[in-house]
Amino acid sequence: MHHDLEQPPRRARRHAWALASGFLLALGLGGAALTSGTAGAASQAAPTNTAEPRISGAPVVGATLNATRGEWSGSTPMTFAFQWVRCPESGGAADGSNCAAISGATTSAYVVGSGDVGRRLRVRVTASNADGSRTVASNATSVVTAASSGRPRNERPPAISGTAAFGATLHADPGVWSGTQPITFTFQWLRCDTHGNNCLELPGMRDDAYTVRDGDIGRTLRVRVTARNRDGSRSRLSAQTPVVQGQSLPAGAVRLPSGEVSIPVTSVSGGERLVVDRVDFSPNPVRSRTTPITVRITVKDTRGYVVRDALVFVRSTPLVTTTPAPQATAQDGTLTYTVQPEPDFPIRNGYSVQFFVKAYRQGDPPLGGVAGYRLVQVGTAR
Repeated sequence: MHHDLEQPPRRARRHAWALASGFLLALGLGGAALTSGTAGAASQAAPTNTAEPRISGAPVVGATLNATRGEWSGSTPMTFAFQWVRCPESGGAADGSNCAAISGATTSAYVVGSGDVGRRLRVRVTASNADGSRTVASNATSVVTAASSGRPRNERPPAISGTAAFGATLHADPGVWSGTQPITFTFQWLRCDTHGNNCLELPGMRDDAYTVRDGDIGRTLRVRVTARNRDGSRSRLSAQTPVVQGQSLPAGAVRLPSGEVSIPVTSVSGGERLVVDRVDFSPNPVRSRTTPITVRITVKDTRGYVVRDALVFVRSTPLVTTTPAPQATAQDGTLTYTVQPEPDFPIRNGYSVQFFVKAYRQGDPPLGGVAGYRLVQVGTAR
């Protein structure tokens, strides 16, 4: 029988193949290496930037800049780190490598500081995953400038509304202001000559409302509005009112040193009524059932006169204090009561006890006449 001496026996070929397979498996190449000679190297999945970070906001001292991280491809999960850098006026290298890192500026937001003036800013974003990391920089901002003055600026002057007549109430409009927000306003009323000049400040008159007094008759009034914000303050005067007109006073009227006019309760007529203008408690809040409570009450009429000889009734509701007998107001329209808390007076944090107050004229029917009513409350606390 003839054998081909060029080919090894079949059994020998099988044995050689088995030895080769075992060698390759030991190297970790597996069967795929035996069947394919075209397999390439593993693909790289390190972060790749597809859109650079961007900065939004005005490069002005005090302003806040915000940065995006840009867009990236690569294996996940991927983390991002921010570093703001201060660059020369030219903007420095495109990748920010020759710009100075700003200490502590490692979030996506940055508040522009005075040390940035005259420089340009970039943010460098580093993306990292299991396969590596890469850093890219945003474009540079424009040159940083100092903040322009944010002091309030008046765009429309203050104005006064209401009738310039004795006893009337005037109201101040602060006008329109621009500047750094928030802006707060304070008011000062002034009494001036008939042309609005030679003005004098009216002590304590610093509300946006003002009740015209006897001393204003024949004069004009103005209001000075002061606007304030974190950058400073500015003031602006309103135009003057018309000359204040006087009026005949009710019978029995008395001018008090405070400038107010006191009238007897009998002069409250012609459709006018009594007003429980103010009720003050002391102490407030109430913290003890053993300490008396002082209640000070001021009575006026609907024209703004303080009223003397008006009777005042006051009681807690529910009835948890003593109830004093009605008494008459003094010349300045005030009256002070002292009431004693009862054992069931509630002392609790955040709680309040209500009081009913009635001002009335002797001889008037219980539900008629010129009576005025008010429901007030005092806080309690442990």
